[in-house]
Amino acid sequence: MDLGIGLPVTGPQTSPEEIVRVAQAAERAGLGAVWTYERLIRPAEPWMLGLEQVIPLPEESASVYDPLETLAYLAAKTSTIRLGTTVIDALFHPPVVLAKRLATLDRLSGGRMWIGLGQGWMKQEFEAAGVPVKRRGAGFAEHVEAMRACWGPDPVRFSGRYYSIPESGVGPKPTGLTLLGGAGAPAALERVAALGMGLTTVVFDWDMLGQTVETYRKAGGQGPLVVQVNGVVGDRSLDERTPLTGSVEQVAEDLARVRALGADHVLWQPIGFDADGLVERIAQLGTS
Repeated sequence: MDLGIGLPVTGPQTSPEEIVRVAQAAERAGLGAVWTYERLIRPAEPWMLGLEQVIPLPEESASVYDPLETLAYLAAKTSTIRLGTTVIDALFHPPVVLAKRLATLDRLSGGRMWIGLGQGWMKQEFEAAGVPVKRRGAGFAEHVEAMRACWGPDPVRFSGRYYSIPESGVGPKPTGLTLLGGAGAPAALERVAALGMGLTTVVFDWDMLGQTVETYRKAGGQGPLVVQVNGVVGDRSLDERTPLTGSVEQVAEDLARVRALGADHVLWQPIGFDADGLVERIAQLGTS
């Protein structure tokens, strides 16, 4: 198991220089990966799919650097650290377009890409992308299958309910691309496992994380397990800490627990936090 950090791709302090600085610091420190994510818009009236309550997004989410352009830029600025997304909303991109972009990025990075794909959850983003919400589920599975067809031998041909690709040559082909599915609900976890994808999921509490991993494994999931932490390492002032947050000593103990669940990688998302200090503390955990 290795450790990583989310890149500062949003907020008033972000810039190309800041993103590169954090990525290069993470590589020098020996971290396993740096990560970004996709956010198309920040609606004036946020709404989370499947829940009745309105959940406002942080102000920073009004401006988020595109994940693939960001990682292409970093592919030229780093040499060994893995480059990941958790997650890209696959349904907002035509399969042949996203497949070509991911394969190109995989080639440019020397096979260092770990790509987390999700279905999307925000009603307004589906509207902005011109994609019906009802395409979630079966549409996501078909999208992944269509992309894999693009990555297979030429001539490529795909015909499904939602997507079709006429018999064509499609390239480049990836060489080292690792696919992860972003999931938490049981049906989504079973779908990700059935698709033969690894799993990327956010930890909120130990019971939920354990149930998530169990559901994925029971459904046949055998891929890499990436656990995302929305919190900090090194903060001793937390009254009620969540898993993998708190002091370095507390997090080190938690890492043994998440390792026992079979995690391959743990990443901390530093939105609103000091990325420099977090890189140092994560590196300290990696050598402890």
